Amino acid sequence: MIDYSFRLYVAGRTARSQAAESNLRLLCEARLACHAIEIIDVTERPDQAEEARILATPTVIRLTPPPQLRVVGDLSDHERAAAVLGLPGPVLEEGSR
Repeated sequence: MIDYSFRLYVAGRTARSQAAESNLRLLCEARLACHAIEIIDVTERPDQAEEARILATPTVIRLTPPPQLRVVGDLSDHERAAAVLGLPGPVLEEGSR
């Protein structure tokens, strides 16, 4: 079962797009046991960007759990991005307590 799912809208393979994807993956791996990330390139799928009302990229939308939450930017401020996306605190690795 997927606890959290995200959709990341990017515009091509720019440095900013790659940073957003990398930062989102890092956040999810550090804080969530089970998650899914879908990447949508708005240059290839403008219909999906329009449907989701994406005005700027990169934009990440937390789809589940409800409510949907959005962050615009490359997510480089991990603590702020985690707070806005409603992510739980960092997951402690075994033996790090």
